[in-house]
Amino acid sequence: MVDQIVELDPTYATVQPPAADVVVVGGGIMGLSTAWHLAVRGVRNIVVVERAELGSGSSAKPLGGVRANFSDPGNIELGRRSLEAFRSFPQQFGADIGFQQVGYLFLCRSAVEVADLEGATEVQNGLGVDSRMVSPREAAEINPLLDPAALTGASFSPGDGFAAPGAVVAAYAAASVALGVTILDRTQVVDVQRDAGGVESVTTNRGTIRTGAVVCCAGAWSARIGAMVGVDLPVTPVRRLIGLTRQRVVPYPTVPFTLDLSTTFYHHNYRNGLLLGISHQQEPGFAREFDYDWLPELNAAAGVCAPQLENPDLEGGWAGLYENTPDRNALIGEARELPGFFYATGFSGHGFLQGPAVGELVADLFLGRPSFLDPGHFSADRFSAAASGVREVNII
Repeated sequence: MVDQIVELDPTYATVQPPAADVVVVGGGIMGLSTAWHLAVRGVRNIVVVERAELGSGSSAKPLGGVRANFSDPGNIELGRRSLEAFRSFPQQFGADIGFQQVGYLFLCRSAVEVADLEGATEVQNGLGVDSRMVSPREAAEINPLLDPAALTGASFSPGDGFAAPGAVVAAYAAASVALGVTILDRTQVVDVQRDAGGVESVTTNRGTIRTGAVVCCAGAWSARIGAMVGVDLPVTPVRRLIGLTRQRVVPYPTVPFTLDLSTTFYHHNYRNGLLLGISHQQEPGFAREFDYDWLPELNAAAGVCAPQLENPDLEGGWAGLYENTPDRNALIGEARELPGFFYATGFSGHGFLQGPAVGELVADLFLGRPSFLDPGHFSADRFSAAASGVREVNII
């Protein structure tokens, strides 16, 4: 897990071309995974535009967790397939992404939560995911920072873990450029034009690119991009803050990425210290300033299931953005009302871990090919239809 922002190598900076076969909006994990998957499938004249630096949006400061431990079959498959990609990154890209297979531990503190996780575990196992339910006592053996008396059960998936988002972004960027993808940083989309047939062009602060296809991977800023062409992408930015304890001479015990479903308190190792957080109450908005106003919520939650971590000795932390949808699940698809406008956004806190698989899925969708998953499950149309959305238990 790293908190770096990946700087563009100067060799990536190029003049904006006047035309492209596809413009990918957003230079984070989604945009770069999509660009690379398109390029390896033979698509040429791909342009990626990023309003700031690569990975400086939601990809810059996530938790770095990678997992297939979900309850929804679509999310499980996106996570499982992405895990396979993360494990093969050193061989495929020659990049060390700091993958640590410490597992994921979801904590239950009610009978309802136990039933939910039992159902999720059964679905996971049916899709080939190694996960199991564990007792409170076993959960505390796996993570000795926990108080087993506070738990009613837990689920554990030993094949999950965390990786370094910055390293993943950098690897995708370098591999994409090697395949001829044009990456433009500090390039902001100011308008997307449409005609009677679909997408016509994208205008940035550098000028206009004629194109018949756009892939919106703009994360928390996606609603603005969609609005330019009348496509409703219900994505709301919400600030999330993470705390880092001081590095200790004697490290904390190695623990899984641990999350309490009731309070949303989570923690995992960070070198010799810990990373801690909670889905604290925040007003929607683009603010990304770090402060300590959320600590009372964190302390109250830690005091319930991990009293040793109450009032942690924090040396700092960071703030980033969740890109939330109404049901807290992704938007993946092609706009029904605008051919040529594709989107992969709204991952609501689990975009990094699904990035490799989503890039593959969007590339296949763009080319009209069958893929490993039907993206219709994640269409933005679900919010304007009778469907109630995607139900996912294992998110915070």
